[in-house]
Amino acid sequence: MASPASTARTAPVPDTLGAWAVETPGPIATGPLVHLRRRTPVPGPGDLLVRIEACGVCRTDLHLAEGDLPPHHPSTVPGHEIVGRVIAVGDAVTSYRTGDRVGGAWLRGTCGTCDYCRTGRENLCPWSVYTGWDTDGGFADLTLIPEAFAYRLPESQDPVLLAPLLCAGIIGYRSLRRSALPEGGRLGLYGFGASAHLAAQVAIAEGATVHVLTRSPRARELALELGAASAGGAYDRPPEPLDSAILFAPVGDLVPVAMEALDRSGTLAIAGIHLTGIPELNYERHLFQERNLRSVTSNTRQDGRDFLALADRIGIRVTTTPYPLSRADRALADLAADRVQGAAVLVPG
Repeated sequence: MASPASTARTAPVPDTLGAWAVETPGPIATGPLVHLRRRTPVPGPGDLLVRIEACGVCRTDLHLAEGDLPPHHPSTVPGHEIVGRVIAVGDAVTSYRTGDRVGGAWLRGTCGTCDYCRTGRENLCPWSVYTGWDTDGGFADLTLIPEAFAYRLPESQDPVLLAPLLCAGIIGYRSLRRSALPEGGRLGLYGFGASAHLAAQVAIAEGATVHVLTRSPRARELALELGAASAGGAYDRPPEPLDSAILFAPVGDLVPVAMEALDRSGTLAIAGIHLTGIPELNYERHLFQERNLRSVTSNTRQDGRDFLALADRIGIRVTTTPYPLSRADRALADLAADRVQGAAVLVPG
């Protein structure tokens, strides 16, 4: 294998890196995540080699580890909320140089030529690929990020607070838009983890009344601190009919619950990539009066740019629970058990 210096403009690059990989997917208690060492990857012409400063832990990483999402290649390194410094760039890179701070997110590549890509819907590209699923992600010391799918990040901000913005924030933002929330509308959030606590702040900043419904007492407390009008149990009825709702919890049983809470012409957006089975819906109770049910699939790069600019403008508050990279397995276990307040974030050391 050629050394990174032979094919990329580079700073000093270690020969190997430490990473956590999903060896045998299964319940988190069985230890599907294992620590290993690998050769440092060589940047391709359009790649950035990034030394990771922080990586958020997403529920999608948990789904990958537990096999709800079948791995797309053996020993996948999860993690797609990546903040880091460029330490090497491929020969064709023009927008970044060593030392720049960049972010890597879930969407990692698209064909760029299909009808979806050409009409601003690259999130639906049939040939899209994803960080931490199709290629190794950020549960590691170093990773590759394609220049075309990297985000330039502020130099002055704490990387731990930036990391959750790159998936939890972006997907929450797209889900909010997919929920068709009217101006000054009433929004219900089912589940209140990393993504929901950021989407709630955007909605409140834009004038919405937000009602949170979640099983976690600590999450309900956080929701009220952030400005939610009410916070109840996941299966509770909100105090008023909802114009829009977002289901963040991957629990299909909550779909009819949320649909029944909608006012006429209301919309429920399902935010997750994985959802347990949905019980039978009753047409009159759940769908009649022009209620709408929508899914959310990934994001576009424009979603990411729009959200990051908005988050900076409104001064979004990111609540995190940091873990050393050496305890990535514990972070996933805590996420599975709802022991994480806000967003779990892995940091070096």
